Amino acid sequence: MGDTSLSQEEINALFNNAAAIAEAGGDAGGASDSGEGLTDYEKDTIGEVANISMGTAATTLFSLVNKRVEISTPVVSTSTWDDIISMYEKPCVLVKIGYTKGLNGSNVLVLREEDVKIITDLMMGGDGTNTDGEIGELHLSAISEAMNQMMGSSATSLSSMLNMMVDISPPESDLIDLQNSDDAKEIDDFLRGSFVKIEFKLLIGDLVDSKIMQLYPIELAKSMCSNVASNMESDSSSTVDDDAFGASEIASEPAAAPAPAPAPAPAPAPAQAPPPQAAPPQMGMPMMSQAPQQPVNVQPAQFTQFAGNYAVGYSPENIDLIMDVPLEVTVELGRTHKSIHDILDFAPGTIIELNKIAGEPIDVLVNGKYVAKGEVVVIEESFGIRITEIMK
Repeated sequence: MGDTSLSQEEINALFNNAAAIAEAGGDAGGASDSGEGLTDYEKDTIGEVANISMGTAATTLFSLVNKRVEISTPVVSTSTWDDIISMYEKPCVLVKIGYTKGLNGSNVLVLREEDVKIITDLMMGGDGTNTDGEIGELHLSAISEAMNQMMGSSATSLSSMLNMMVDISPPESDLIDLQNSDDAKEIDDFLRGSFVKIEFKLLIGDLVDSKIMQLYPIELAKSMCSNVASNMESDSSSTVDDDAFGASEIASEPAAAPAPAPAPAPAPAPAQAPPPQAAPPQMGMPMMSQAPQQPVNVQPAQFTQFAGNYAVGYSPENIDLIMDVPLEVTVELGRTHKSIHDILDFAPGTIIELNKIAGEPIDVLVNGKYVAKGEVVVIEESFGIRITEIMK
């Protein structure tokens, strides 16, 4: 018998192989059973779900930024955090959205720092070019609100696809430096292993031509796929049951059996056909054997011709019926536009310049409708307005 002792290299190799098998789920064939990856069918299903959801989210983002928004067809793959770091070299914004109803888990959206600045500036009424400075709490709050509305509409689409009520928690946004090991410690637990990465191309007018990523736990992605599959199966089975019920109902009408069999298949229909002596035209149409209906008298509709000499039933005194209706009269000195940043800087003593110059007639509005112009007067200790012109 030869020497059966193992060298240190061989022992290390065995331990490494054992660890790899344990991580893969216990054996070489258990990777798919333990959730360590997605099949091609599951990738296609997740891609279709993401495509519909993000299509709804793009419409919501358009209403927020008032710019044309396009989100391309998603690309689904499995990835790791190291892959994300290699794709996003600069600091990026991670938006975490948790599911509170319907689905169990959360997903993370990854957006570029510059894209967040542009979206925030557009939401605040800017033109999308005010992107100087670093991302602060105002940017994170604004992008959280945008993602809240976008993913809320996306959850509505998911509810119809999964045939269940899906709701989300308020999104949480953080600026993460992917190259910083301390920031990497703040990521979600599911991002420390393999996860599902859904990549979209994002276009916002001529300002943004970038990519965003949506990251899912593999278990959550598989759960969504199974829900979609079960929903499709239930729809198809209900359609088959309805067809079978309709066929059995039609087949049982010609025969006057005292106790019809429960839900007969279409095959017994020939056995229940009318006797041979029945007229051939009635075999395919059992309901036509009834007595003929009485003829119906059908005549074209005739309408009275309206002449143009009818007196209008209006009299000026009818306005008395609304004389006591109260209306709100507003005198507007002028208007101006300010950004949220400027409004937050307001303090006692701040002077706000209006769009009217001194001495210019001021506007008089009734229930918000512009009706007259006037000038300011002082009556004892109160301000008043003298009407100088009525608008027609």
